[in-house]
Amino acid sequence: MSGMRRVHVVNFMRTMAVTTVAFLAPLRFIELGFDGVAIGVIVALFASAPIVFSFPTGWLNDRLSMKKVILGGLVSMSLAIAAAGFVRSAAPMAAVFLLLGVANSAINVSINSFYYKDATEPDSNRKYGNFIGWLSLGPPAGLLLGSVLTGVAGFRALLWAMAGLTALATLAVGGFGEEKFAAVAVREYRFTIFNKRTLLFSAFLVLLALHWGTELTVYGPFLRSRFVLSDSGVALYMAGAYLALSLAAFLVGRLKDDPGRNRRLFLLGMVLSGAGLVLMTVGDLRLSFLFRFIHEFGDGLMGVFVVLTVSRLFEKKTIGGSAGILTALQTSGHMAGSLAFSWLGFRAGLQVPMIVAGVILLANAAFGLYAVPRE
Repeated sequence: MSGMRRVHVVNFMRTMAVTTVAFLAPLRFIELGFDGVAIGVIVALFASAPIVFSFPTGWLNDRLSMKKVILGGLVSMSLAIAAAGFVRSAAPMAAVFLLLGVANSAINVSINSFYYKDATEPDSNRKYGNFIGWLSLGPPAGLLLGSVLTGVAGFRALLWAMAGLTALATLAVGGFGEEKFAAVAVREYRFTIFNKRTLLFSAFLVLLALHWGTELTVYGPFLRSRFVLSDSGVALYMAGAYLALSLAAFLVGRLKDDPGRNRRLFLLGMVLSGAGLVLMTVGDLRLSFLFRFIHEFGDGLMGVFVVLTVSRLFEKKTIGGSAGILTALQTSGHMAGSLAFSWLGFRAGLQVPMIVAGVILLANAAFGLYAVPRE
């Protein structure tokens, strides 16, 4: 199996595990008696890990092999997921999800660096479309499995399955290369980040990431409350909608690289994402699912073009650390959204954060006319 195929396997299994656990965990938190503030703090800690660890991880990726970082991250992720099955109070659960976030961040940044630095695929659309497409197939596969396991054996069985799957993913890392890169001084990164082009795009990414704060806090509880779905029903809804994300990414992979068209599709993705997020709050289950599908399709377009744009913003020798800084900035939006939207949802109504976050995405599409680089 080639190195890039192994990357796809690891990313598929990683996102299958972490997304399933993260999306369904709020339902478990409610059963344990956690309130909206506690849920928001737990999710915010999970989301906050890249703020601290993305740049150091990326800097290591620019100086050293990425293989050991990925292996350590997978082992830590497996242990954290298993531990979540035994914790029943908010503070220890927050610590478990912080560890899960650190592990996920380390793997994510390292695999992204591995992919950015690889030059075997010359067509950027095909390269990053396939990358996001395979990565995005993990969540629906995990959520489908989760719908069965939670219905038959309960949430703890799901956690054990995902912990085992993550441990199994370490076998694929054995075939990763051990390529070393020239040493990069920390001071070199300030020249790659502190310029108008990168700072504008960074602000755009922060606003984009705010809506992620709804997904791991109020998304599952909203579906359960509005449509009286079981945990299995919630997982099936999420899985079906998430397939649109992978579909959008693979479609981009079939388009020839055209910077002008790519930029238009990027902004269209944000419009679809925002509109779908607002409209999924309708009272009809089928219409809600349709609009959520549209939202995820928009997210798929954005996902491809975020990594494609980052790949063109920086030189290969510094892209690990530079992309890590952008990930940290983007994560600040995710963390802020988790705290704000969890509090808002459990106070004003679970549909309200979806509407607010969707409107922000629509406004961000207009800002993107200035913030998204033209080449």
